[in-house]
Amino acid sequence: MAGGRVRAVAEGYKPCTAMVAAQCIFAAMTLWVKAALTGGMSPMVFVVYRQTVATLVLAPVAIITNRSMLKEMRLGMKGFFLVFMAALFGATANQNLCYQGLQLGTSSLATTMTNLIPAITFAMAVAVGQERVNIKEVSSIAKVLGTAVCVGGAITIAFFKGPKLVNLSLNESYMLIIPSSSSNWVMGALLLIGSSSCWSLWLILQGPICRSYMDPLTLSAWTCFLSSLQSAGVAFLLLPDRSVWKVHSLFELSCYIFAGVFGSGVVFYLQSWCISVRGPLYSAMFTPLCTVLTTALSAVVLRRCARSCTSAGTLLGAVAVVAGLYVVLWGKAEDAREGRAPDRSKDTTDRAARSDAQLDVEDTLDAPLLAEAARVAQVPS
Repeated sequence: MAGGRVRAVAEGYKPCTAMVAAQCIFAAMTLWVKAALTGGMSPMVFVVYRQTVATLVLAPVAIITNRSMLKEMRLGMKGFFLVFMAALFGATANQNLCYQGLQLGTSSLATTMTNLIPAITFAMAVAVGQERVNIKEVSSIAKVLGTAVCVGGAITIAFFKGPKLVNLSLNESYMLIIPSSSSNWVMGALLLIGSSSCWSLWLILQGPICRSYMDPLTLSAWTCFLSSLQSAGVAFLLLPDRSVWKVHSLFELSCYIFAGVFGSGVVFYLQSWCISVRGPLYSAMFTPLCTVLTTALSAVVLRRCARSCTSAGTLLGAVAVVAGLYVVLWGKAEDAREGRAPDRSKDTTDRAARSDAQLDVEDTLDAPLLAEAARVAQVPS
């Protein structure tokens, strides 16, 4: 009994662990890519190489893992259209907008704008019926307030500063908005907002695709493959200078490999799997952690403690992010406990059942005489 209870608790923490790991990868990759972009790497070329590396990693794994179910994965026109749109919004458009914005802005701005994802995803999920809101239920109020607190905490980290927590001085200003008149900064912020909107739409698309057409691993492989083709077409069209495709340094090459293997390969699978288990809002609510992690890594790697980690604004924002995340997760847990959350394991079973039924029909059409003979043989004489 005790062993079974421990296993059940461990299973319950798997989605949370997966999302924390994904945000750690995102934080490390953001700083890595920002350094490479500063060194002259093209954002569009980076997206192509990243998705190509991810395809080379995920495709063989998906084929080997699902070789016994390849016949069941017949998308049809509607299924292929959904996967194509998921690749277009979730990888091609999202990443191109994100890295163009990162090149014009800063890593802190990039990770902060991703914290709009929970709010955008929550609104989209409610609109399409993947999340429910009832102001008479405490769990719904918790999800709404927790989302607002998370976004507010992320904005505080990036745009507000207060007195330093070390060597405090009466002359320090309190919670002043960081001014910026740079047109590049504004354009970067707008591009990052567009990137966050694309990512939210990708999260919403994961649910119906995984429930009706394919498992998360296969979906991740298809997404990376289609995105590599889409982003390559965009890059060839917009970048007439072919010299941008050259790899200029070992550091740049390592950036391509890390982003492809972990940033796309591992993270896409973790995101798709978590969404298939807990829904898009659960996955989106972990994005604010990337801001906290990026700030901490900036302090360690880039030695920005005096400006980032020692300010009161950073501390208050980090506390708000964690508190808001906890409140939303509590609301989701209450929904699951009271039976208001959708049973996604049942959806997976239904998908498998539908696939088997479709195969039976197709086999019957392929060999009608054998099927008719089998039917006649079952009739008692």
